[in-house]
Amino acid sequence: MDLTRHLTRTIAGLALLPLLAAGCDGGGDGNGGGGGGSYGAGEESSPSPTEEGGGTEEAQANLADVSEEFEPYSEGAAAVTYDEDAVPAGAGVELAISSEGADEGADEDADDQEGDDGGTEFSLRVTGLTPDRDYGAHMHTGACGEKPDDSGPHYQDQKDPEQPSSDPKYANDDNEVWLDFTTDSDGNADSDADVDWAPRSGEMKSLVIHDQHTKTGEGEAGSAGDRLACVNVKL
Repeated sequence: MDLTRHLTRTIAGLALLPLLAAGCDGGGDGNGGGGGGSYGAGEESSPSPTEEGGGTEEAQANLADVSEEFEPYSEGAAAVTYDEDAVPAGAGVELAISSEGADEGADEDADDQEGDDGGTEFSLRVTGLTPDRDYGAHMHTGACGEKPDDSGPHYQDQKDPEQPSSDPKYANDDNEVWLDFTTDSDGNADSDADVDWAPRSGEMKSLVIHDQHTKTGEGEAGSAGDRLACVNVKL
């Protein structure tokens, strides 16, 4: 009799094992679901490489965006031609200037910047000029005026104490902005320049198109012949 009871209890205990195991599996699923939710939340809180890339792109700030047509000088003209054979009235010019990776406080400290927090990119496009021709182009310190020389000297990050500047130490494409180009058979051209500094506020006021590509030799560095046209730029 005792043996019969013992066997009955043993069989009943064995029968309960699958039920207990199923219960444990269900609890594990519940915990797993909670763990999955926590991992998902972690993923949401960490920016993806794409999102980080978007942040980098947003750090690039547009400083100026010019789109004009050249015309003979008149009061208030934004793009002036001084030589209509080389730069015809109605020819187009586009200039985009943007900062590269500058800190949020860059505008406040523009006078003290030396490029440590990012540089500046210049993109030029001209249309309708003389086909298959060399031109020089630089950023200048003065606004366009009735006379070609009204636009002043080249803008320099480190100013040459002797003006007009012709010392290659100062008159070069790292310390100035040179955008020389050669037009195609339709009279169109594109040019880009990158520098590792930011323009000082209010000191870079125009783009000047010159008669020839820029020279680099001692005593003539930075020269590019006559000033053919000028475009006002507000920075």
